[in-house]
Amino acid sequence: MTDPVLSLRGARLALDGNAGRVDILHGIDIDVIAGETVGLIGPSGSGKSSLLMLMGGLERATGGTVSALGHDLTALGEDALARFRLKHMGVVFQSFHLIPTMTALENVATPLELAGIKNAFERAEDELRAVGLEHRLDHYPAQMSGGEQQRVALARASAPRPAILLADEPTGNLDGPTGEAIMDVLFGLRDRHGATLVLVTHAPELAARCDRQIRLRDGRLDTMAEAAE
Repeated sequence: MTDPVLSLRGARLALDGNAGRVDILHGIDIDVIAGETVGLIGPSGSGKSSLLMLMGGLERATGGTVSALGHDLTALGEDALARFRLKHMGVVFQSFHLIPTMTALENVATPLELAGIKNAFERAEDELRAVGLEHRLDHYPAQMSGGEQQRVALARASAPRPAILLADEPTGNLDGPTGEAIMDVLFGLRDRHGATLVLVTHAPELAARCDRQIRLRDGRLDTMAEAAE
């Protein structure tokens, strides 16, 4: 059997809030194999985004283990985690998180330069062309539509050729037709580079495009719902 690209064993997450400590995730066990596309679905507040953050090392598990590409993310320091993400992971959020003072080309090329990738600007231009933005290379985020900004974010996430691509509600801030176009771009980039894709979505049509769907409810895997399928 192929070793999993992502593996969670008994993963828990608890965060401190105004009302005290809140348990977000309760003993999650998941394996994701190389090249798989997985949709994380479930009601609002079920822990989907928190689970994705654990997978990306953006939140640190308060129990259990989270491994990516054979590395125990729970044992890495913050600097090591940042280096690991830069080299092996691409992350796309609902909000685009582009740097407003940089052009589309600069937004994509800068992380490549930080990763020590040669010809960063040439690769960035190739990725922007791949998402249909060859006419927007020198435009700033404020000069682009929401759909165009998300295309830049997708190009930025895929440009380093990450083994793992994580997307948190990538169409959440977009209208229907624009969201459908972004779905096509997202899966096109995944197919182009062969990355493992895990995405959080409320859109049934987007989840249906994945090889597998994982349902969460109240911070736990909804095994009853999966069994019903």
